Amino acid sequence: MSNTDLPNPFDPEGKPSFEPWPKMGRLSRECIITEKIDGTNAQIFINDCGQIFAGSRTRWITPTNDNYGFAGWVERNKEELLKLGPGRHFGEWWGAGIQRRYGVESKRFSLFNALRWVPGGTGVLDGNSGCIAGPSCCSVVPVLYRGPFETDAIRGTLRALQTSGSVAAPGFKDPEGIVIYHVAAGIAFKKTIVADESPKTKFDSANPN
Repeated sequence: MSNTDLPNPFDPEGKPSFEPWPKMGRLSRECIITEKIDGTNAQIFINDCGQIFAGSRTRWITPTNDNYGFAGWVERNKEELLKLGPGRHFGEWWGAGIQRRYGVESKRFSLFNALRWVPGGTGVLDGNSGCIAGPSCCSVVPVLYRGPFETDAIRGTLRALQTSGSVAAPGFKDPEGIVIYHVAAGIAFKKTIVADESPKTKFDSANPN
């Protein structure tokens, strides 16, 4: 028996505390589908004092205890990255030497929040999109679709990515998949081209950081 099933001591009739059924959101609302890049999860944290910290999926990292060189990159680009402003900024650290590698010769950091950022620039509001131009050393995960949440849109976007190849790295023909972000719910789901039915792919297992 849960605590909510017990009589409410503040109710003279001894009725249990009332809990309504939670309000349900509508599924047919805006979603944003972005390319899921196969690298390593990374984050940048900036506090109100302008201190900057680098993190992997599971831990804080430093240039001497790093994850594919991300902390070293953050340290070298600190002044530009401070344009992100205070808060946590999540993204994918990918490219040369990481997971699929994508046929590129350098490592790159792509911010996840495509609602907020447009690719590299001055850190000021972009009047056309309402987004902010992020630091010039960062990119943003490519937006493949923005519109009503529909399964046909998800299937079509995934099929187009499989057929045409990566948008993040044009010419690379083995992209991983997509991320579907439901704006109203604030929830993201991933869908991969290969082994989507598996709970965890070999690529995830190979990179716990």
